[in-house]
Amino acid sequence: MNREQALSEVKTKISNMNLIKHMLATEAVMRAMAERFGEDVEEWGLAGLLHDIDLDECQGDMKVHGRMSAEIARGMGLSEAGCRAIRCHSLSSESCQSLLDKALYCADPVTGLITAGALIRTEKKLAVTETRSILKRFKEKSFAAGANREQIAKCADIGLSLEEFIGLSLKAMQGISDQLGL
Repeated sequence: MNREQALSEVKTKISNMNLIKHMLATEAVMRAMAERFGEDVEEWGLAGLLHDIDLDECQGDMKVHGRMSAEIARGMGLSEAGCRAIRCHSLSSESCQSLLDKALYCADPVTGLITAGALIRTEKKLAVTETRSILKRFKEKSFAAGANREQIAKCADIGLSLEEFIGLSLKAMQGISDQLGL
């Protein structure tokens, strides 16, 4: 499986364009983390891109979400490690064992926080969004309430401070801002 095949399958299976953008953002963050840790950029990126590919099919049933995405990804040829990370991302942090598992677990919600941070700006652009403004908003529970702060803070489990993780994630998303419409 290559990235273009995976993206084509995402576009076939997912009808919500905002969800596709979230999956693209998660892919970018995962690629940046793989580079940071000297891991397989393609494998990590594909895990990020495919992590929510089952959401239309499972109709938001969080009891099967993740498991179904992992099976779809396995059928497409994603590594067992990538499939395990996809399964783990929708479970508890205790289910995460590998660096890849833990990275996807905290990458998933951070994209929503950063997107919300860009959208509150007058320009509505990632290019003018700063790490410090996202960190400030991180403390506001009502801001981007769906972005699980505890899950994002698990970046400490992979050796990244919150500031470093948000900065790395923001930069990754800025790199694909045209695809995200931000």
